[in-house]
Amino acid sequence: MKGVTAMSKLDKYRGIIPAFYACYDEEGNVSGERVQALTRHFIEKGVKGVYVNGSSGECIYQSVEERKLIIENVMAAAKGKLTVINHVACNNTKDSVELAKHSESVGVDAIASIPPIYFRLPEYSIAAYWNAISEAAPNTDFVIYNIPQLAGTALTMSLFAEMMKNPRVIAVKNSSMPAQDIQMFKTAGLAAKDDFVVFNGPDEQFVAGRAIGADGGIGGTYGVMPELFLKLNELVEAGEKKKACELQYAINEIIYKMCSSRANMYAVAKEILRTNDSVNIGGVREPLENMQEADKVIAHEAAAMVKAAMERYLV
Repeated sequence: MKGVTAMSKLDKYRGIIPAFYACYDEEGNVSGERVQALTRHFIEKGVKGVYVNGSSGECIYQSVEERKLIIENVMAAAKGKLTVINHVACNNTKDSVELAKHSESVGVDAIASIPPIYFRLPEYSIAAYWNAISEAAPNTDFVIYNIPQLAGTALTMSLFAEMMKNPRVIAVKNSSMPAQDIQMFKTAGLAAKDDFVVFNGPDEQFVAGRAIGADGGIGGTYGVMPELFLKLNELVEAGEKKKACELQYAINEIIYKMCSSRANMYAVAKEILRTNDSVNIGGVREPLENMQEADKVIAHEAAAMVKAAMERYLV
């Protein structure tokens, strides 16, 4: 019988998984020490896992060797304590395959990939790209990352059906805005496989995504308020719709505040971590915009909103 069993091997992916932030030293170089510090911070918060080297990790602005260094340090602190998904997509198959092989060698739970960007490739080329990456890590689960607003290519149902032929494809991280996409991928995934996971991507619609079939979420703002998203997931699972919506609205106001800064949202997130949790992971890498004094005011307001929400809802 197809569908979720009582004890699924995919349960390690079901829950709250923060998208891991890039960790730099004061000179803007990747800091293995700070990567491990952030990993330990997430372990202490009780999240299910981490999603490394994705959009929040500024992967598009990092070299292959830097991305290897990051995942090595995540695994040094997280192995056996967190589910680790490592995003390995690069602008060419060769580098992506190299990162996939390396990911398997350090023991990640899954690798993930967006479609190739810049050139608008046909679906058979995208499938070949993903399958080549997956074949480079034959003992590792594979997660398709659907983020059409940034990648420029959407995961169509025909491409999805083609990828279902790959036995290592176990999930979609869905960051498209329509919640209906989650339902479509979930239904088609369970029709093709014994079990299948869909992650909600847009943080602002976590409740809607979970209600229509998402198994959990991977989000770029989870890292500054993991306790709130853990509580939100708890309310959803308990069927507390009114309370879940109330908390979702409060979370969304924090996100709107974070996005109101001139600085990049991830620069704001890192300032919130410094303010509320004394976790210093540096700034963001140019051309992303770093913090100015006016931006710090907004970041500190957002940090205060996080604390106020925790005091109100974590009871």
